[in-house]
Amino acid sequence: MASLRAQQGLVLGMSTLAFTICFMVWMMFAVLGVPIKELLQLNDTQFGLLAATPVLTGSLVRLPLGMLTDRFGGRIVFFLLMLVCVLPIYMISMATEYWHFLVLGLFVGLAGGSFSVGIAYVAKWFERQNQGFAMGIFGAGNAGAALTKFVAPAIIAAASWQMVPKVYSAIMFITALLFWFCTYENKGHRVRSNVSLADQLRTLKDPKVMRYCQYYSIVFGGYVALALWMTKYYVEEYGFNLQSAALLAACFSLPGGILRAMGGWMSDKWGAQSVTWWVMWVSWVCLFLLSYPQTELIVQTINGPQTYNIGLNAWAFTVLLFIVGIAFAFGKASVFKYISDDYPDNMGAISGIVGLAGGLGGFILPIMFGVLVDLTGVRSSSFMLMYGVVWVSLIWMYFSEVRKTPVMGLTTPEKSKAPAFLPLEGE
Repeated sequence: MASLRAQQGLVLGMSTLAFTICFMVWMMFAVLGVPIKELLQLNDTQFGLLAATPVLTGSLVRLPLGMLTDRFGGRIVFFLLMLVCVLPIYMISMATEYWHFLVLGLFVGLAGGSFSVGIAYVAKWFERQNQGFAMGIFGAGNAGAALTKFVAPAIIAAASWQMVPKVYSAIMFITALLFWFCTYENKGHRVRSNVSLADQLRTLKDPKVMRYCQYYSIVFGGYVALALWMTKYYVEEYGFNLQSAALLAACFSLPGGILRAMGGWMSDKWGAQSVTWWVMWVSWVCLFLLSYPQTELIVQTINGPQTYNIGLNAWAFTVLLFIVGIAFAFGKASVFKYISDDYPDNMGAISGIVGLAGGLGGFILPIMFGVLVDLTGVRSSSFMLMYGVVWVSLIWMYFSEVRKTPVMGLTTPEKSKAPAFLPLEGE
């Protein structure tokens, strides 16, 4: 029998691998959708719906899957979930009509529900003081969004887009088997059998849960939406080919996944509230700059009219997007640090509802991106929308949390007569 430390390592490592593959599959339309859009002559709204469809089911199943994890254990739920996804993934290779892709996308989207299973499964194997870091490592599986941007374009270039779902289904099946044979189950981690469904759901009435849902709908929902949208954005806004566009889009997706572990460590050290607050501010500033559309300004001078081009080139755009990816990575970890601190005995249900909110953000935002582009003709309108959402979130967070509690050594008028955000005496 392996030692506890070995079991913890295997559970964390295999769960992270499984979640990475599930997320890679969940985000496949970020790349696969581009040739499908061209093949079926879709507009931006239709593309947004196609890309977001898997996100819908992946979001809706998070709460029930989280509750099943509390009741039956994460190992069996995770394993069966991966097996169920194998056939729908493969069948995408045979789809020919728009509605075929939408229907199959709903089934493939079940893979996205793996997060609420894995996060509760992993957290219960670790001590409270290490949970943030462990959950951050698991959450680094979000890097599957970047992985699909490396793998899918290579497969399309070597064969065809139909080969992508065939390869992905094989990878999912192999990963499911590896996960089952290399992980462990601790029945003591399950919710007691006398705890009813109503008992599990009762904590959802807590207003803090709704606030965490709102935060996560930005840092995760926004991450998913932009991960789905950016490959197409680079192709159409800057004229890159599919392979180059996917590579540049990975500059957002990759840090948004792998740096989540650092966000968990920071949340353990400085607290979830402090990290989340600064995540919102950094995101707000970057999204403001990303929102500015390509503009030609004509100025009447003494030598006649002169035209100035104002806008971000591809490299400045990528740097700002990279920073947003880092911020969202930290924010995804800090939100779940809130949950592990406040709801250690009901993480499955709480992480399920928070994950549901984040996933719904990832479903709604790409569709709204497409609608805005079709209505305005301005591609950067997607960032304008994100900027507004983060601004609302900053205001809500300030009045509900920040003004009442020191953040990163800062205080508010309620704690002293000094102006807001001056250091406390003695600090």
